[in-house]
Amino acid sequence: MKSDVEDLMPRLLPMDSVDPLTPLNLDGPPRNPQEYLRQVQLEAALYPEVAVAQIDPKKLKKKQTINISVAECHAAPAGFSPSLEWQQRQVSNFSDVRQSITKNRQRWSCHSLDDNVLMPTQEDEEGWKKFCLGQQLFQDLSSSNTGAEEGLDYSKVGFPPLLTIVSRLNQSTVLTVLDILISWFEEGDFIPQLGQWVYALLACLEKPLLPEAHSSIRQLARRCAQLRSNLASQDDDSLPALNLLICLVGRYFEQNDLADQPE
Repeated sequence: MKSDVEDLMPRLLPMDSVDPLTPLNLDGPPRNPQEYLRQVQLEAALYPEVAVAQIDPKKLKKKQTINISVAECHAAPAGFSPSLEWQQRQVSNFSDVRQSITKNRQRWSCHSLDDNVLMPTQEDEEGWKKFCLGQQLFQDLSSSNTGAEEGLDYSKVGFPPLLTIVSRLNQSTVLTVLDILISWFEEGDFIPQLGQWVYALLACLEKPLLPEAHSSIRQLARRCAQLRSNLASQDDDSLPALNLLICLVGRYFEQNDLADQPE
């Protein structure tokens, strides 16, 4: 008797009538299309219509999902967080910058770079750190090596995120460089070059964000909040920059749980 499944499924490869008494060798290769289909049919008949997996509960217990607690964002000390009006103004200014970059990207990317601007390849992590933050930060070069009479050496202090540079970066490179800088920031202190580059890369980051971009910018906001919570004074030069980055992540990129709330 045909099963219900066989009644519902059309025969895509109709078979010619075959004498069921004709011997068929399942071990040898088929000699013609009809014999091949007959072999498939007989092999299928050897398996039950419904298969039940035998699961050992003890083995499943060892492979349960592990819940990892995620550190919360450090709350700002009293008087260190910006007002809501300030945050809204920064978001508006940032939106204008993004629109300008989108509008003029092609024109800026056509401008030639100076001979000393040698951009690293996308995968060159150390190269991007030195390009953005400067060799001086990693090689502990003395300030005497960059005397005023020799002019400003960007290879030592880091190249600024000029529009002619950032407009050349595709989305994959933007996210890669942002990840590199945020990873360095996790262990390092806040420096002006880092703030400038992170701001520029965020301005080039297209929405909707990819999942990995969400993770990176949340990591950035948490690190900024951590450093802010350790500042000794509201007059610290890094406070406005830290507040700005937290604001952009929380307000513009809609990571609302990380945004500073009005006091």
